[in-house]
Amino acid sequence: MRRSLQRRPAAAAAVLAALLALSACSSESEGADGTAKAAAPTRSAAVPDRQAEAESTSPAPTATTKGPVVPDSALKPVTGSFTEKEKKFLSGRVPQNTDPAAVLQTGQESCQRLERTAKRDKDAAVGAIIAGDIRDAEAVVEHLCPAQKPLFATAKTGFPDGTATNPKAGTYRALTTHPACTWRAIGADGKILASGPTTGSTGTVRAKIPSGTREFTSSACYAWVPA
Repeated sequence: MRRSLQRRPAAAAAVLAALLALSACSSESEGADGTAKAAAPTRSAAVPDRQAEAESTSPAPTATTKGPVVPDSALKPVTGSFTEKEKKFLSGRVPQNTDPAAVLQTGQESCQRLERTAKRDKDAAVGAIIAGDIRDAEAVVEHLCPAQKPLFATAKTGFPDGTATNPKAGTYRALTTHPACTWRAIGADGKILASGPTTGSTGTVRAKIPSGTREFTSSACYAWVPA
């Protein structure tokens, strides 16, 4: 009997912990209109990449770095030499007191990630470019991954999840199969002209943007390209 009584406090604590966990899992935040908020924009199932996760934890200088940069004449590695294409990629991109080889390595890693993703799923690679998940995508493709130029050209026709102002009318598809993907097209008078999701047989969400749309807003859709 004594052993049974000793177990009861531990058992009660376990039950309470389980109930709290279930409560946390079942709860979700609500928007002002009372509807459940969509999850954060989610990339295509083919996009997650361990290399990318490593890159996100160790940021490196890029073309957006402000301040003085190393002049082109001083872009020299400790050993060996840069190719002409590598020099063009590094031009105006290396902050002073920074090893240009480290900046080049960052670009090469972006290039490799894009190539790996495209090999598995071209839509995922296009979405990664549109969403900004490929660091310095334009310069990387231009100078280090010229074979991926068709992907970049497709990405230029799309736009990322969020709000697009004065979008071109037409039918677009989301580059994700996330079930929370929703969208709406808003006219100049603030009225909703169309909304979704509209899901096709493959599970892809499509959106028809009417002419006269002032804003196109979406959530959890990752990126959009013409259908």
